Amino acid sequence: MKMKKYTASTMVEAMRKVREDFGEDAVILSSNVTKTKGFLGLFRKRSVEVVASYDKTNAGRTYESQVRSVQPPVAEPESVERMQREMREIKQMLKDIQQVDHTFEKYPDELLPILKKLQTQGLANEYIMEIGNLVYSRMKQDKIDFTEEQQMELIRAWFSDRLGDIPFGGISYQKKFINVLGPTGVGKTTTIAKIAARALLEEKKKVGFITTDTYRIAAIEQLRTYANLLQAPVEIAYNEEDFRIAIEKLKDLDLIFIDTAGRNYKEAKFVDDLSKLIDFSLDMETFLVLSTTSKEQDMDTIIRQFDQFPIKKFIFTKTDETNSVGSIINLMLKYGIGVSYITDGQEVPEDLTEASLEKIVDLLLVGDSRA
Repeated sequence: MKMKKYTASTMVEAMRKVREDFGEDAVILSSNVTKTKGFLGLFRKRSVEVVASYDKTNAGRTYESQVRSVQPPVAEPESVERMQREMREIKQMLKDIQQVDHTFEKYPDELLPILKKLQTQGLANEYIMEIGNLVYSRMKQDKIDFTEEQQMELIRAWFSDRLGDIPFGGISYQKKFINVLGPTGVGKTTTIAKIAARALLEEKKKVGFITTDTYRIAAIEQLRTYANLLQAPVEIAYNEEDFRIAIEKLKDLDLIFIDTAGRNYKEAKFVDDLSKLIDFSLDMETFLVLSTTSKEQDMDTIIRQFDQFPIKKFIFTKTDETNSVGSIINLMLKYGIGVSYITDGQEVPEDLTEASLEKIVDLLLVGDSRA
């Protein structure tokens, strides 16, 4: 059995290397995302490590039998299930890389790699076609085969044109209240702590917190833990009166961060409860947190449920847990709403990046917003 370790900037690139060496009979033994340490925890770069092998005895065997052959002799059932799931996903990725979508048949071979990458990233097909048509028309006009660098230059120009009027960037520091909305499980509390820590450490602002997430004791304790580290006060609001009292207690602070309850906001009644509890007429910036690991259709449903609120910008979390971030672009273009921050880990406040057009496009094309 031959075994080899691959390191690349993206999973797609790593899979290409595996396929070049071992072909379709490759067996993926493990995959891992790592980060290199940067100065003061910043400017870190992400890389993907894949260990693959090739055994002639595996040639022609079914994928399921290959999965069984690399399972550890003794493993917990949930470990085996996770390994099988990951290997199925990687195997499918290998097939996707080889497959050329009929949609792209009119384009020359030089264009296919970048178009397939955009498709793998989940960018809407209509936008991929616009990009393909733009680059191909320029290739025919100039009668040359564009290099990858020239293609990228044109593609970045397309994004700049389409997203140029959409706002980016973090909190303005012009509003006293920072209201953060979003469904359960997207990482609102940790994200609030990251933004508050930046405001305290970098802008020297006096910060405090109000939590309305009275449904989960763990959520309150988590916020209290972060607040204690920042030496910032926390108030709990169970109802409208509590909310008004909390505002009065924290009135001398520069910024008050509101951590709302994580609920299934695909149900309209939870959205209505939120509108009754929080006074949106205050001097307030409101942000909607969405996880990039969610299905785009589910994120779209959440956005429509919150359309009664003055959403200033999106915050996208967990970009380190997915290789498909095209939904960020799709939703921005659909709703004309920009992005304030993207997060890629649990470390406070390091794993928080203030969004910009360039960083969002890098996240899509390169795979690392910090690069």
